[in-house]
Amino acid sequence: MNDTPVIGVLALQGDVREHLIALASADALARPVRRPEELAEVDGLVLPGGESTTMSKLAALFGMLEPLRERIAAGMPVYGTCAGMILLADKILDPRSGQETLGGIDMIVRRNAFGRQNESFEAAVDVAGIDGGPVEGVFIRAPWVESVGAGAKVVAEHGGHIVAVRQQNALATSFHPELTGDHRLHAYFTEMVRAAG
Repeated sequence: MNDTPVIGVLALQGDVREHLIALASADALARPVRRPEELAEVDGLVLPGGESTTMSKLAALFGMLEPLRERIAAGMPVYGTCAGMILLADKILDPRSGQETLGGIDMIVRRNAFGRQNESFEAAVDVAGIDGGPVEGVFIRAPWVESVGAGAKVVAEHGGHIVAVRQQNALATSFHPELTGDHRLHAYFTEMVRAAG
């Protein structure tokens, strides 16, 4: 891999465009990923916010569930925001019927933990490993992490709840950094992809 990693954004549902813009500003070659053959061409992947149940069902429909699980298990760098965090959890506390996860982070996640859409909020969040002060987190029907296993490292908390976790090449945040214009988390993830390459 050259200095410009190719990072995909799972483009089945959710705020794909915003992630593509944020990744491009972090000097990655960003592209939407909908099919297994597109997944095979990327060095890393972002799982965007959206509706986690819908995303898991669409991933199954598009034949993406197993290829995604295989690449993540093999160490492909992956970053999940909000619904993406739920997809990366090894366990969901309150799954909807038919909801599946991809796994990758030894954590238990509670869906919509911060409340409904009308209870969305923004907050400054200190994230370990991100220089330049707190990042602005946009929490929209956001999950939080109930607990993490030995392999996972908590990298941010808000209001006494875990809102960002990293385990080796997998990163997850409850909030949406792609909606703020602050692209430091995308730059951090781009560096994770470079290091893995």
